Amino acid sequence: MALHFERAEYDRRIAAVRAAMARDGLDGLLMFQQESMYYLTGYDTFGFCFFQCLYLGADGKLALLTRSPDLRQAQHTSIIEDIRIWTDAAGAQPAAQLKDMLASLGAKGKRLGIESQSYGLTHFNGKAVDAALDGFCKLADANDLVNMIRVVKSKAELKYVRKAGELGDAALKAAIRKTKAGADEGEILAAQQGAIFAGGGDYPANEFIIGSGRDALLCRSKSGRRKLSKRDQLTLEWAGVYRHYHAAFMRTLIIGKPTKHHLAMDVAAREALAAVEEQLRPGRTAGEVFAAHAGVMDAHGMKDHRLNACGYSLGAKFTPSWMDNPMFYKDNPVEIKPGMVFFAHMILMNSDAGAAYCLGRTYIIGDKKLEPVSRHPLEMIVR
Repeated sequence: MALHFERAEYDRRIAAVRAAMARDGLDGLLMFQQESMYYLTGYDTFGFCFFQCLYLGADGKLALLTRSPDLRQAQHTSIIEDIRIWTDAAGAQPAAQLKDMLASLGAKGKRLGIESQSYGLTHFNGKAVDAALDGFCKLADANDLVNMIRVVKSKAELKYVRKAGELGDAALKAAIRKTKAGADEGEILAAQQGAIFAGGGDYPANEFIIGSGRDALLCRSKSGRRKLSKRDQLTLEWAGVYRHYHAAFMRTLIIGKPTKHHLAMDVAAREALAAVEEQLRPGRTAGEVFAAHAGVMDAHGMKDHRLNACGYSLGAKFTPSWMDNPMFYKDNPVEIKPGMVFFAHMILMNSDAGAAYCLGRTYIIGDKKLEPVSRHPLEMIVR
């Protein structure tokens, strides 16, 4: 099997989830989030875009219902032994076959937690599950049950996060080498992704973001590339990825002479990130982190140019997004704990001036010391 952790690691994770299930009075758990499946069993696939469900019983039984293309995927990458296949056919009813699987596992009449907030469980399929299980068992919301366990990483996981950080630094170095007046965005993007693949890394859970000129103000990927002008700005958001663990980064590179807006934004962004770092400590809350960011940005007159969030948790994530919870936004009460991993981003977009400036990197929360997983300096990058 192509497992990335020792079997004992998976056993500890499953035990923690079973304890949380007992706490919440659940007899079983229906997992539709690919992250939960990977975390508990190692099961690695993008097949979650189709109907599939991993069941964990209070007794520790594991069973997967998936499509035939993922049979060998599950056999090769996971610890799951009980793998059921729903039938591809006109009018296929995987939800009904899920009910049959649950009946065979003794789940009839039981109280089962369900992950309904999942990219893999569409509204159409969700309604089908509700209909199939109506009167068969009782369903209870369990969207955060596994999520809040896996948000604190083990030592083995943190090794992968650090490796992802090294790959992220390599991608930045590759981008800097390619960035100059006349350079093609596509070549810069290829250099970043190539550095990560060459270092043994993986595809990211969402596309890298690249944009120059007015497009440097975009926080999302879009189709179409341009060449850099003699005086330009280039916003990059990317992640080093290793065994699906992400270390995200964000920088705006300046081509030619920086404008007065860039210089002011640079000062604000670096001061805000320093204030955020002071709050990234055990016992503080995600809301306190955001307040530190907003306070500095607003004091610099950047309120209209900043976002209403300044970062989020990272871990082993799958498409379409590497973002995880908790997020840094106003009054978020989630407490920061050792072993958590966060991406803090200072994003400034001045639409009136057409100026962008972004600064961000990933951190591991230690018992006492904050650990950036990047070794690259935070000073403005001018090419």
